Amino acid sequence: MTATGLRVVMSITTDPRTGGEDFGRLAEPFRRELVAYGYRMLGSVDDAEEIVQDVYLQAWRAYERFEARSSLRTWLYRIATRAFVKAAARRKRRPLPSDLSGPALNPGVLRRAASPEVTWLQPAPDSLLAGTLEDPAAVVVARHTMRLAFVAAMQVLPPRQRAVLILRDVLQWRSSEVASLLDLSVAAVNSALQRARALLPADHNALVEPSEPRQRALIDRYVAAFENADVESLVAALTEDAKFEMPPFSFWFRGGAVIGTFLAARMRELGRASVLATSANGQPAVALYTTTGGGEYHLHALHVLTIVPEGVAHVVAYQDPNALRCFDLPTRR
Repeated sequence: MTATGLRVVMSITTDPRTGGEDFGRLAEPFRRELVAYGYRMLGSVDDAEEIVQDVYLQAWRAYERFEARSSLRTWLYRIATRAFVKAAARRKRRPLPSDLSGPALNPGVLRRAASPEVTWLQPAPDSLLAGTLEDPAAVVVARHTMRLAFVAAMQVLPPRQRAVLILRDVLQWRSSEVASLLDLSVAAVNSALQRARALLPADHNALVEPSEPRQRALIDRYVAAFENADVESLVAALTEDAKFEMPPFSFWFRGGAVIGTFLAARMRELGRASVLATSANGQPAVALYTTTGGGEYHLHALHVLTIVPEGVAHVVAYQDPNALRCFDLPTRR
């Protein structure tokens, strides 16, 4: 949702003349968690924000008929779930390059065109989860289920199974609550949940993260490698079988040595980068800024990192600045 769109919705829902002042005040605290729900369903912050905007308009128009048989939060989730399921059924799956093909064998592939026919999985800022949960255990689950690998895996599930899995396993709703929300029997909810779990990759929740000092050291090494255009140090930070992919380009690479060969040519072309450490999808991330020689650095890419004790195991390097609009990143440094 654009800032203008948000102001329009809030001006409508809080205008006392419309009778929606209470709705705006009571419903606004749930907006961010609904966008996070929509992101897990659709793999796009932009799509999730657009749909949540429509959900709030729909709910505001119907608010006078809201009979409080359930909480306002549950009522909003009912409207949003219908909208997300319909959207997921209409729209193509948002994959990562590694979901569509095997790794490229020739690291000299530098000029292959981007893939405009594919709508890629978007990254999400960690701010989507900020302040939405208080239970530390729930925060851990929420962070894990925002990871790129989890959201990408969700995209292969039928839309209703996605909703059941998120409501049950991520948001910890009871089966009876999900059944009421989706107008299903409890047995149907449990069956859908079992099928969804079976379709997810067996290792989707098996990631072992390094200790915080080890993670910090690996991030620092990764950052320094790009700041100094040091391919040798970069390869040393990667695991032997690391993956490197770059939406919107469809090719990707596996193996530290192959990735190093590919990035050596890129570093010769781009030179030293200015790097800003940040986070995305509950994972470490770095924003790379490059210059054409005029002294000013422009946002070039956002690298979302998966880090294991042995090193950086997976890099999704988003090359399209349009995919990063929801991040609070400066466009220049």
